[in-house]
Amino acid sequence: MPVYEIADPRRNEPGYLLAEREMVEAWLEFHRATLLLKCEGLDDDARKRRPVPSSALSLHGLVRHMAEVERHWFRAVLDRDETAVPIWGMGATDEDFEVSGASWVEDLATWRAECEASRRVAAARSLEQTGARRGQPVSLRWIYNHMVEEYARHNGHADILREMLDGAVGW
Repeated sequence: MPVYEIADPRRNEPGYLLAEREMVEAWLEFHRATLLLKCEGLDDDARKRRPVPSSALSLHGLVRHMAEVERHWFRAVLDRDETAVPIWGMGATDEDFEVSGASWVEDLATWRAECEASRRVAAARSLEQTGARRGQPVSLRWIYNHMVEEYARHNGHADILREMLDGAVGW
């Protein structure tokens, strides 16, 4: 079983004494980079593979899902952008996880663009500023913490998927 300890400039653990905003932004970037690293070094078929028969999860699907999550929380909720509708359709049917005919290059570019849009939307606001979700105010502070939780949970899924695909562990 290969163990990877990757020193990668795209993934840095945050400093222990950062201010609140710097800390949460650094953890979010850490987790974004982790998801990307989990997908690297595999071909398209492997990234689309669903190694757990009872699950719709694939590495490619996780990237699509996180593009939707980025768009939802930063653009639709925080920025109140009515044009930020789901890309693949978030909902009970989990269309974002359906990758059979999907293009990795296009979907990776979409995820990267949504991450960049999230950074732009957040940069213009304080942690106390709010957007709205289902008629309720939601602070940028809450959104940042939720995004770290969302990535951390799905990176755990990515850990298991990657280990099942090629035995790689670590990062």
